[in-house]
Amino acid sequence: MYSSFVSVIVPCYNEQQVLSETYARLTQVMQAHFTRYELIFINDGSRDATLPILKMMAADDSNVSVLSFSRNFGHQPAVSAGIANCRGEVAIIIDADLQDPPELIPDMVKLWKDKACNVVYAVRSNREGETFFKKLTAKAFYRIINYLAEVPLPADTGDFRLIDRKIINAFNQLSEHNKYIRGLISWVGFKQEPIYYQRAERFAGSTKYTLGKMLKFAHSSLLYFSHKPLRMASSLGVISVGIAMVLLLWVVYNIIFLPNQLVHGWASLLIVIMFFGGIQMLTIGVLGEYISSIFDEIKNRPEFIIDERINFLPETTIEETLSLLKNQRSGKSSKAVYTE
Repeated sequence: MYSSFVSVIVPCYNEQQVLSETYARLTQVMQAHFTRYELIFINDGSRDATLPILKMMAADDSNVSVLSFSRNFGHQPAVSAGIANCRGEVAIIIDADLQDPPELIPDMVKLWKDKACNVVYAVRSNREGETFFKKLTAKAFYRIINYLAEVPLPADTGDFRLIDRKIINAFNQLSEHNKYIRGLISWVGFKQEPIYYQRAERFAGSTKYTLGKMLKFAHSSLLYFSHKPLRMASSLGVISVGIAMVLLLWVVYNIIFLPNQLVHGWASLLIVIMFFGGIQMLTIGVLGEYISSIFDEIKNRPEFIIDERINFLPETTIEETLSLLKNQRSGKSSKAVYTE
């Protein structure tokens, strides 16, 4: 049994078909290996029976806490809310669909203790139940983002990982709104270790990551972790100017030395105009995407809005939590008051 206080963060969006099994497997693992733990479920504006099921779980089990958003804000804001509200010495981020096995959590905690590391990130050695297109695009995405990003990001990983209190505190200081969490955790640094596992199929239901959401996710990760698209746009501009100068010299040469061979027509002119016009539009588009991201940030809207908080300590700060853990380790009694 581990004495460390472990928080498990579970974002949920329309997961009524899997929640009972997810809760059962998480509870079985946590009770068998940990003396103190909490399960934080984040209802990300679900339209099915996810919230009523979570409320029943919280009513029957004081280890279950629930954050319910006012609407659907997305997977990454849901994880951010869990990190901001967790009380553990370490936090495990895991999806509700059971593709990431809860049974791996004790091994992650053991690796964290043995290696004295700050992050244990789970690497998918195999991805069952996913289409060839999904596997291909995922592989391509990680290769592209690693080529473009200033900070190397582990390939074939998701948000399934362990982060300790040092990482949690650092993450909670980050002020951007459109977070790419696995990238930010890599950016924070400290000691990070991999653990390998076989990713299973969904237990039930269908994936909530549509093609549109995956493209938006990729878009955010590229813009927030790389300046290379801007540099590439500048390079295209320089190349375009170079090509234009070569064409200009070729035209001047033909006018002076080979006037009879100079072809007078609209086709070549149209091609040149379309080429440089396309380069300009591409460059403006890249600039527009970065300006759009800047616009989202300067609005300074909250990343998420919480409608309900269930089984959370009222106004608990990180310092109070650490003091609570210290008192519990020293054998002093401390009373926790829960509220709905």
